[in-house]
Amino acid sequence: MFDLNYMPLIGILVVVVGFALKFNPLLVVTAAGLATGIAVDMDFIALIETFGEKFMNSRQLASFLLILPVIAILERYGLQQRAKTWIAVIKGATTARILSMYFVVRECSAALGLLSLAGQAQTVRPLLAPMALGAAANTHGELPKPIKDLISAHAAACDNIAVFFGEDIFIAFGAVLLMDAFLKENGIAGIEPLHIGLWAIPTAIAALIVHLFRLARFEAKIRNLIAEHKSQQTKNAEGALS
Repeated sequence: MFDLNYMPLIGILVVVVGFALKFNPLLVVTAAGLATGIAVDMDFIALIETFGEKFMNSRQLASFLLILPVIAILERYGLQQRAKTWIAVIKGATTARILSMYFVVRECSAALGLLSLAGQAQTVRPLLAPMALGAAANTHGELPKPIKDLISAHAAACDNIAVFFGEDIFIAFGAVLLMDAFLKENGIAGIEPLHIGLWAIPTAIAALIVHLFRLARFEAKIRNLIAEHKSQQTKNAEGALS
């Protein structure tokens, strides 16, 4: 029997406790990395060098921060309002159709490796969610806040799900290369990134069909929630009069 050393798992405990106590995420992750390195008796200088090397290798990930000020300025000058106004003049535009169209485009673009083409910060919040809300308001009138939150949540979910299942088709995606390296390190030969990408296609298609079906039902759910809200308002008004 092998003696298992659980000390390297202390980093997971640090992350769980840090996030549960709502500490700064950057400090929590840094502390978890230091704790894990110390737990495996890693030289402190080598540990700091590893931190610096990983940061330099992934520094391009921080480039998305440059997008945030631009989005903030656009929203400050009415980007969301213009999106709602624009979608309101399009006949036949519904929340489900807008979200379905975005899902298809997002999953296909992710399959081609265009992950930065859209996203939560640059597309969903300033454009997709306001357009979906505008379509619902154009059909049903003023929306109560719970329904607005529900539509915004579905808009965010469209982006997450489409990217999650679409990106694995792109053979140069990091997760695909990681799976390929893991299989080869464990002696499983004959598997190439192309094979992983091809096997991801049926899953992506299944996710597309399932989510489009959910969005089709979502339109009916919005109608039912609006009807329930109006019925409740009528009951409250009648109760106040009596």
